Amino acid sequence: MKIIISHDVDHLSVREHLGDLIITKHLVRNMIELFTLKISLSEFFGRIILLFSNKWQNIKELHEFNTAQGIPATFFFGMGKGKGMVYPNNAAEKWIRYLIAANGRCGVHGIAFDQAEQILEEHHTFARISGLSSFGIRMHYLRNNSETLQMLARAGYAYDSSEYNMKSPYKVNGTMWEFPLHIMEGYEIEAGKKWQSVKKQTAINNTLKKIKAAETSGMPYLTILFHDRYFHSSFATWKTWYISVINYCKNEGYSFISYEDAIRELENSH
Repeated sequence: MKIIISHDVDHLSVREHLGDLIITKHLVRNMIELFTLKISLSEFFGRIILLFSNKWQNIKELHEFNTAQGIPATFFFGMGKGKGMVYPNNAAEKWIRYLIAANGRCGVHGIAFDQAEQILEEHHTFARISGLSSFGIRMHYLRNNSETLQMLARAGYAYDSSEYNMKSPYKVNGTMWEFPLHIMEGYEIEAGKKWQSVKKQTAINNTLKKIKAAETSGMPYLTILFHDRYFHSSFATWKTWYISVINYCKNEGYSFISYEDAIRELENSH
């Protein structure tokens, strides 16, 4: 079994949220996690400090960690605005160009999921900004309907990774590969809540069991999502979860692969 790692970039700065309720929700969440003893005082105040630093992303830090570990991870950037993701395209462009120059991989974090014209517009915008001719997408909040995958395929995406299901990759419309998403840190740590509701080691242990079960079931590729924002000491459970999962995969002898290389393997095997 090979591991595909990806990161959704939901936020870039604090200031981009001065006109919405994201900061308020963040503060409420922090208070809940503190009073339920899920985070320490140092984590709590560390998150407050981040508010004043105007930094709500850890793209460089996470990319450098992945590179040191030999992980060809993909970062998905929003080309549209909605559901709390509001940063402008020029802010995303800076980081897309950084990653491409640093041998990183990028794709689209999609907003449009039910309107073909808007889906195509996001594809064109990313192609223009990145200079890439082939790339994939993951929908923000994994939103989709019965027509979404077909519209993504017609828009020209090489792959999608929005279906949350323990399934093997499959082809859509004969052109686009669907890589179902298998594990996301939020589902493991929040466990149905909008804040951390389980202890760190419980989340890690549950995740490792899922990885082993996927291998036992014969899954050829396992897809794992970790949001870059949480690769910080003020989100100790989240960062430790990611590092623990990576270390486990390496110790178990799993190899890491990009979506693009997985597609090449799949195409060559058919």
